[in-house]
Amino acid sequence: MAGEWRETTLGDVTEFLSGGTPSKDVPGYWGGSIPWVSAKDMKRFRLDDTEDHLTAHGAPNGGKLVPAGTVLLLVRGMTLLNDLPICVISRDMTFNQDVKALRPKPGTRDDFLPYLLLGNRDRLLRLVDLAGHGTGRLNSDELKALEVVLPPEPEQRAIAHVLGTLDDKIELNRRMNETLEAIARALYKSWFVDFDPVRAKADGRDTALPATIADLFPDAFEDSELGEIPTGWRVTRIADLCSNIFSGGTPDTQSPDFWGGGVPWLSSGETRQRFIVTTERTITEQGVKNSSTRLARAGATVIASAGQGHTRGQTSLLAFDSYVNQSVVVLLADRSRSSDNFLFFDLERRYEQFRQFSDSSSSRGSLTTKLLGGLPAVVPPARLVTAFDRSSSPLVARVVAALRESATLVHLRDTLLPKLISGEVRVKDAERFIDGGA
Repeated sequence: MAGEWRETTLGDVTEFLSGGTPSKDVPGYWGGSIPWVSAKDMKRFRLDDTEDHLTAHGAPNGGKLVPAGTVLLLVRGMTLLNDLPICVISRDMTFNQDVKALRPKPGTRDDFLPYLLLGNRDRLLRLVDLAGHGTGRLNSDELKALEVVLPPEPEQRAIAHVLGTLDDKIELNRRMNETLEAIARALYKSWFVDFDPVRAKADGRDTALPATIADLFPDAFEDSELGEIPTGWRVTRIADLCSNIFSGGTPDTQSPDFWGGGVPWLSSGETRQRFIVTTERTITEQGVKNSSTRLARAGATVIASAGQGHTRGQTSLLAFDSYVNQSVVVLLADRSRSSDNFLFFDLERRYEQFRQFSDSSSSRGSLTTKLLGGLPAVVPPARLVTAFDRSSSPLVARVVAALRESATLVHLRDTLLPKLISGEVRVKDAERFIDGGA
């Protein structure tokens, strides 16, 4: 390690700022344009917006406005029991009392600070204690006392550039995927929910579709149990569009021989991703044989049947073969009557409907295979399903490819990060590694 690198503490290189919550009893404080960050928003490294917003009157009355580039660290919440959300905001934002804002002191670059924290994530997680009711907490004094190694500013800039380049590409992929997903989702909604082409033809308007596709839509509606649907289409049940609907199981967690093998295993919490390209845990062939877990093929729609918070009802498309646990319902499209994409985009839009369902035999409100299979669905002729597949499949394929690339980049970044901030690997060596392996 170069002699200019110095041992210090997080408190010596960083200023900690506390947030707050303006009164919910004052309507004039809420619903404005200023983002207000809470734990539920801290799901990605680059944060550009939030679910809740404050007005110009609300921001100074309980909140604290910090500039773009500020690092936010969750210091209180259940999430801290297994993860440590760290975000960099891309615009001026406010934040609540469960979050700390970190601003660099002189000698520390603002673009290096988030990587200093990320590189010490495991050490920070070990500082988490319980604040009661299963809530994790990071004590501010312990945070400030955490010993870190700080390189000179030129090295900070170089490290931030190398790692930031990887994060830029990850962010670019995320934004591209948002656009591609929105296009596919809008196409499904236009054709099969709003029936736009049918309405256009019924009104004598141009459908704005190629003639070969427009000809597949009727020009009139008929009554059904679900109300007005295009003539010739039919109402059926989700089970009729599937070759199988099932859930899985979990190998004994106390048996190490069942875990850490080469077999993917999906849990319900991972359905927070709309398209799943990897699993957080793996099991062994022994684990498969000695449990009720079941294999879901690539292209299956998977739904979280139970779970805390917003988990229940989350719907994803599985991009590879994986075994699943008992809180995941797998729906396999019958490709002679439906398609993987048609089934997924039908179910993915029903999240709020799923949240309202409750299995009377379970206090957790599980979504059962019977309940999901019994859901009504409007089905067009097979040729239209095929046409949708031809339009949506390239979009889905690009999303999956970008997610796989991003997963590789994240692994590369997380491998290099602790080595770079400790001085074990120097920037030039890291650049050669990236050029040769990325």
